[in-house]
Amino acid sequence: MVMWQRCVGGASNLSNYRQTIRSRSATVVAVVQSWSNNHSPLGFHRSLCLSSRNMADVPIITLNNGQKIPQFGLGTWKSKPGEVREAVVDAIRCNYRHLDCALVYQNEKEVGEGIKSAIQQGLCKREDLFITTKLWNTFHKEDLVVPSLKTSLENLDLEYVDLYLIHWPHAFKEGAQLFPMDANNKTAYSTASYLDTWKAMEECVQLGLTKSIGLSNFNSKQVAKVLEIASIKPVTNQVECHPYLSQDKLKAYLDSVNITLTAYSPLGSPDRPWAKPDEKPLIDNPKIVAI
Repeated sequence: MVMWQRCVGGASNLSNYRQTIRSRSATVVAVVQSWSNNHSPLGFHRSLCLSSRNMADVPIITLNNGQKIPQFGLGTWKSKPGEVREAVVDAIRCNYRHLDCALVYQNEKEVGEGIKSAIQQGLCKREDLFITTKLWNTFHKEDLVVPSLKTSLENLDLEYVDLYLIHWPHAFKEGAQLFPMDANNKTAYSTASYLDTWKAMEECVQLGLTKSIGLSNFNSKQVAKVLEIASIKPVTNQVECHPYLSQDKLKAYLDSVNITLTAYSPLGSPDRPWAKPDEKPLIDNPKIVAI
């Protein structure tokens, strides 16, 4: 994951990233929130420690509420059970300070174990880290938002997170199933409105459970509707963004309302479920290779 305001790693770093990607068949952890199916994040982090030593110089972005966030972050989506704990420790050892999590990834406890281990080893302090997690679609009703964040905090073994995002604008039917289905085997949706959800997100800030709140996968019209009712402004909108999906119009709109765009899959994440079957991996695109 990478904050939009700077080029993804810069040309000088990209060649190192590309070499590591090709030798390890993995996606770049510094800027991507996913792992390829045939590779361990643990091994990739160790190789990254050897191949790139610039993480101590990661630029810092200032959000619209004054909070500081490292430009590069470690995404934990699709990390395999039993591996993400050490991946987090290795990433922190490599000077990553921004960790991106979500309830639906179902690995928050292991991420929390990695954070705790890194702190115990003296690699960092809690206040050195910027930790993001996300509200899942089945918890959009106002009375479920605060309890869901408390569950994430318990999983992560933290007193607060630095940023809490609404993962998607649409709400699923409430219940134990993360992906509920109706009688016709179609996704079962809830009537909960993301505008009501946002008011409960603001309560999370007021309770000290998170320092900032934001959005993910929202379009410009949805962001505008949130701004109409918000007492606390979203600091970011995290969306898929890379040269195959540049999000220029959304970026321009977010700039106009002083909301930072955060990119996930900025190098294309070739194994993302919605990638086109015949799409050439972004990292092998001739224009990228030429940089």
